[in-house]
Amino acid sequence: MRVAINGMGRIGRLLYRRLATSKEVELVAVNDIMDPDNLAYLIKYDSIYGTYTEPVPAPGIRFLQCADPRQLPWKELEVDIVLECTGVFASEAGAALHREAGAKKVMLSSTGPEGVPLLIYGFNQHLLTADSTLFSPGGCMTNCSTHILYILNAIGIESVQINMLHSYTSRQELVDGPHKSLRRGRAAAESIIPFEVDLYQSLERLFPNLEGKIATLSTRMPVANGAMGDFTVQMKDDVTVAQINRMFKKAAETEYDGVLEYTTDPLVSLDIKGNTHSCIVDGTLTSVVGRQLKLIVWFDNEFGYTSRMIDWLFHWVQLGK
Repeated sequence: MRVAINGMGRIGRLLYRRLATSKEVELVAVNDIMDPDNLAYLIKYDSIYGTYTEPVPAPGIRFLQCADPRQLPWKELEVDIVLECTGVFASEAGAALHREAGAKKVMLSSTGPEGVPLLIYGFNQHLLTADSTLFSPGGCMTNCSTHILYILNAIGIESVQINMLHSYTSRQELVDGPHKSLRRGRAAAESIIPFEVDLYQSLERLFPNLEGKIATLSTRMPVANGAMGDFTVQMKDDVTVAQINRMFKKAAETEYDGVLEYTTDPLVSLDIKGNTHSCIVDGTLTSVVGRQLKLIVWFDNEFGYTSRMIDWLFHWVQLGK
């Protein structure tokens, strides 16, 4: 499986680090409009994950600098899958540009619009086939939330409020400045900054029975990495802390092994840096009042998410054999 990455932001560069030496797939090219020397520098030196010790670029991997996907040499390079990580071409029309250039398949690194299949690894990956040419693996918050809601839905959910306490991102400002979302324009490392997110829309696509019963908020925290999901769930039946913790512990040890983790360690956000799971359920913080359940989970919003994208790549490889 010959793979290319389009867009070398945080996700693209981390994918490069993790795929450049992979035995399962062959990374043949990356594309970004930034200067190639600057790109090589940012791959090698990362403020979150430290220094990358392999050669950059690795032998056999081409660094491209092209703004128009139609001009990319995907046909010449016999690219099977493009990982579309710019966020600019995250649609059917955008993916079609890569196929026009010669790529066979496209995986987005974000939640696409309604027309793009939304597939969450560990939940509905059976819907991907060898003939699929485009899909979205969701975002880091969708991957975290999906497994939580699916497991709790076995008991029954009346409604759920989700607050994602998330590290700041490049979409925020370093110092106060103008922004169409006023709070997002405030200095990211100086304040706790809440704003609405469309996570509920993705979850309603995956759980039609919960339409109109999900509310979501993202609170950006003044840390550079890591996230905590705060789920307040009104259950249909009585539950206990022991029952809920037992469910998630069993799920983490069986069908969700590698995707979901359960812990009773007293974690803080720094402790989950580099964790490959989509969510880590913190059993020490589970609480129940009446039928209202509070569940706290952790996730590395970059490393956990790229782990699922890589799982999808390997899964697609197996489907093609």
